[in-house]
Amino acid sequence: MKEIIEPFRIKSVEPIQFTTLEQRREILARAHYNPFKIDADDVIIDLLTDSGTSAMSAAQWGAILTGDESYAGSRSFRRFESKVREIFGFKHVIPTHQGRASEKILMSIVGGAGKTIPNNNHFDTTRANVEFTGAEALDLVIEEGKDPDNLHPFKGNIDLAKLEKVLIERSAQVPIGMLTITNNTGGGQPVSMECIRSTGKLLRRYGVPFFIDSCRFAENAWFIKQREEGYKDKTPKEIAQEMFSYADGATMSLKKDGFGNIGGFLAMNDDSLADSARNLLILTEGFPTYGGLAGRDLEALAVGLEETLDERYLEYRHATVSYLAHKLMDAGVRIVQPPGGHAVYIDAKRFFPQIPPEQFPAQVFVCELYLAGGIRGVEIGSAMFGRNVNGVEIPADRELVRLALPRRVYTQAHVNYVAEVITEMYRHRSEARGLRIVKQAPFLRHFTAEFDAAGSG
Repeated sequence: MKEIIEPFRIKSVEPIQFTTLEQRREILARAHYNPFKIDADDVIIDLLTDSGTSAMSAAQWGAILTGDESYAGSRSFRRFESKVREIFGFKHVIPTHQGRASEKILMSIVGGAGKTIPNNNHFDTTRANVEFTGAEALDLVIEEGKDPDNLHPFKGNIDLAKLEKVLIERSAQVPIGMLTITNNTGGGQPVSMECIRSTGKLLRRYGVPFFIDSCRFAENAWFIKQREEGYKDKTPKEIAQEMFSYADGATMSLKKDGFGNIGGFLAMNDDSLADSARNLLILTEGFPTYGGLAGRDLEALAVGLEETLDERYLEYRHATVSYLAHKLMDAGVRIVQPPGGHAVYIDAKRFFPQIPPEQFPAQVFVCELYLAGGIRGVEIGSAMFGRNVNGVEIPADRELVRLALPRRVYTQAHVNYVAEVITEMYRHRSEARGLRIVKQAPFLRHFTAEFDAAGSG
């Protein structure tokens, strides 16, 4: 059959609270034109993030009842540790409450003023945790990855020539090298096995440890299976195991490809680095066998790590993203091509050509999207990655809007609704006007920033 159906049945439902246009106008104004500040009950379709918003399975809910809540030496940790080692292969498994906690611990050890952390693209929390230590977060994605229309199958690849140039010139200042799979900042684009292998080999030649930001590792494995020669007959699990065999460690948010509502880990092979990480973990997260998580969380995550590698699920997951992408493209909306693994990325700069980057066209889009249909997306543009220098806005390179699809949550009818709302927005796109930022934090400003109409006040 050509039709790809959801590989699950729905056993529990949550009601959606509907709002009117007038209500949404008032809600958005109270939120200072920042959808992060809108209560979830006031959102009809929530595509803000796929992080921690998945629907857990019956098997995960059952596992929760077996959780061992012992402070030290929990049975649930041993099960979790075993599953992580089985897939990722690293000697040391350090649980954390989410991915940014893993990043915080790792960067606190290896970062610092004068250091450089190269990556294909750092996402927001990774960049913030690098820069908070005084280090430089250096993006080295291939040129094809910067072109939204380019159909390169692995636009998340790092530019190996540029990486080697950095290593030649300042390897002493590079404590670790990284790859983010899939590349969230660049449109959920995958990294090829050849690139992962070559990155590990290159970094090892210069004595630099290789860490993978692996929160969407299963989606990346699926792309490799579909697009890279020699992998179509391998299982996603076998592909994942090979990916991590080339690395020295990983950070992981299990709120993505772990089907968790909370959870993460930091894993590595280096004994000394692991000791330092556990010492910091105890200060900030908890004992090394629970790391900020309950035993029931660890049980559910161990099940989720197995489920996320199921081929039927991954086929459905990518078909859903592709379905929404093609409905938008059919309506004339420009997106990052080809569609990514967890989200559709709309090019807001081309959606609103009349709005200059310093007036946040991607932020305008997420506000208009909420007004038009009660849908919440997230800005990945100048609000997230721009800079305010002495009162002057320095825009980001791109103005994207990410529509991240939570795992196993929405049906085809919900996706059709999203496409219909954006199509209607597109017809009236010339009427939109820009925003200005009136309040911001020094790090991760997009989470709490406040906006107003450009030219007001």
